[in-house]
Amino acid sequence: MPESKPSQASKLVIVGGNALDGDIRVGGAKNAATPIIAATLLIKEPCVLKNVPRLSDVERMLDILRSLGATVEWTGEHELTIDTAKADVGSIDARAVKSMRSSILLMGPLLARFREVEIPEPGGCNLGNRPIDDHLNVLQSLGAHVEHVGANYRLTTTGLVGGDAEPVFSVTGTENAIMAAVLARGRSTIRIAASEPHVQDLCTFLVSAGARIRGIGTHDLIVDGVEKLHSVTHRIIPDQIETATFAVVGALTKGTLHIVGVERSHLDMILRVMARAGVRYEMKGDVLTMLKPASAQLTAFKLQTLPYPGFPTDAQAPFGLMATQCNGTSMIHDPLFDGRFGYVGELQKMGANATVCDPHRVIISGCTTLYGTEMRSLDLRAGATLVIAGLIARGETVIHGAEIVDRGYENLHGRLAAVGADIARVE
Repeated sequence: MPESKPSQASKLVIVGGNALDGDIRVGGAKNAATPIIAATLLIKEPCVLKNVPRLSDVERMLDILRSLGATVEWTGEHELTIDTAKADVGSIDARAVKSMRSSILLMGPLLARFREVEIPEPGGCNLGNRPIDDHLNVLQSLGAHVEHVGANYRLTTTGLVGGDAEPVFSVTGTENAIMAAVLARGRSTIRIAASEPHVQDLCTFLVSAGARIRGIGTHDLIVDGVEKLHSVTHRIIPDQIETATFAVVGALTKGTLHIVGVERSHLDMILRVMARAGVRYEMKGDVLTMLKPASAQLTAFKLQTLPYPGFPTDAQAPFGLMATQCNGTSMIHDPLFDGRFGYVGELQKMGANATVCDPHRVIISGCTTLYGTEMRSLDLRAGATLVIAGLIARGETVIHGAEIVDRGYENLHGRLAAVGADIARVE
């Protein structure tokens, strides 16, 4: 099967106002797929991954594995076989590493397997200052020596050993600590660990491969190192953030949208905020149905992002858009990153009544009519939010930089068009 490559210099053209009805399926979680792909470096046997989303971030991670000498094959539309038996750390593609933030996840497994790695500081979305100190600290606590060599970080070890690591709720910092610890000598205790669904999925993958991890789903993990891991077949969990995005689509487009393939246990806070705003939904099995609204207006709400099981920071932007369609004044507080509210300026161009109080708080008053305009995707989640804004705006909306949205949403325009959206992609 040919590889899915992101298009460049793409734009989305949307004519708003259509009610969306029908089934839309949630894909595999990007934030689970990338660390699990990185973790295959710990296993010198073939691994099969199912429900893998065909995203540009996934393809970039696979490109890095190919540059290391791994064999990567798409054996189905969303199924991968990865064999890292012949991987060689000396051939890593530095340009690919710089292009994506998720490449930071290579630090732990490469160090565990090869005992040395030199890696440039990773790139990714512009979400403000995102230091990697948490990653370096947890790896040092397990026996790594870290040097800053020019623009690169050089990590070496004579052999990782169990220790006490504290990633302080950093998701990727926790994942690096887990991947380093599973082959370390002795017991590691990872305190103040992130417990997001994708962290749990990484742990489930590693346990299936022979790792010994206790406390999965909590903020305290105990990892007893093993000598080696073995081949495994694993299915990636449904994408919690894509589910939240489609839920907002259903809430605002005033149709009956069936979101298929969701994991209910990952949605508690997302659905709680929706219920608070007056959104009507129904959950049956793995299908979340967004129902037509009972009244003309939704109700303003307060939202603060928090580590899981709190409200996820990646779902904050679509809910900021939803606040523009709620009666009253909503307040959103996102303490994690200082660049999460860039999308607000774009919504203001469309007519939103919003005030960014500081880098972490925004006040949004509604209900306001949005009008189509020309905009640019600022980051992955902002781009998806602007797509939803275009779906409910009057007139035509043009969003440049559609390839940014490809990082986290597979064929978003095609799936929305299939349920009634007037949306087209122009390369």
